[in-house]
Amino acid sequence: MSLLTINGVTKQFVTRGEGVLAPKATFTAVDNVSFEVELGETLAIVGESGSGKSTTARIAARLLEPTSGTVEFDGQDVTRATGKDLARFRNNVQVVFQDPFSSLNPRYTIERIVTAPLTYQGIAPKGGRRAFAQELMERVGLNPDHCQRYPAQFSGGQAQRIGIARALAVNPKLVICDEAVSALDVSIQAQVLKLLMRLQRESGFSYIFIAHDLAVVRQISQRVAVMNKGKIVELGSRDQIFSDPQDEYTKTLLAAVPRINPEWDRRRRSLGRAREAS
Repeated sequence: MSLLTINGVTKQFVTRGEGVLAPKATFTAVDNVSFEVELGETLAIVGESGSGKSTTARIAARLLEPTSGTVEFDGQDVTRATGKDLARFRNNVQVVFQDPFSSLNPRYTIERIVTAPLTYQGIAPKGGRRAFAQELMERVGLNPDHCQRYPAQFSGGQAQRIGIARALAVNPKLVICDEAVSALDVSIQAQVLKLLMRLQRESGFSYIFIAHDLAVVRQISQRVAVMNKGKIVELGSRDQIFSDPQDEYTKTLLAAVPRINPEWDRRRRSLGRAREAS
């Protein structure tokens, strides 16, 4: 059984032009999208800005309701879930957002931020919140003694680790990463990606990984869904998408990925080995 099933989801927004008497128009951001996520896998959703991938992620997290279609989690239809059913769903599905600083309350200590999901769920951790926060900090590679600091006292990469710690507080089955590394420097991206993969190996949860950077997607995903103009135009294994894409849009995306000159890369590796031997 799939952990998450998105079935025929469409999301339309009503827009209005300038002026009070301007007519309304309907914009379809997501158009009849379907996919499944298995427990323990990473499904990447890729596409250009405006392709509908982030809207799809927000529907999967129940931050937005679809205009039509259904969202099923653990075999239960949660499309219109409310009250305790919605709380239970959100206990199992957490989101890591693109900009860590805009998603962390600057007036709260890190202890309060990372334990906030427990507060909302009415959970009292054994050993107290301070010890729980310190354990989470250590788990994501941060100094546990810094849990009384505030977000502004951390770098961007550290702040994103705090966002990841908060997402893990309630032991979710699914973590949705919405462009979670796109705002970070390349070297910091690599560190956060290694952290995400290590945490998945340790806990066995699933990821939906929203991204536009195909190099990042190739590193972290098992399957890839390619979106264009609100539709999934191709869905397959990582290797199939990268080695044998079928859709012209997918081919265009892959053609735009910068590639290292093979001869230059060979010389760089040879030089590195020579330096190590000297």
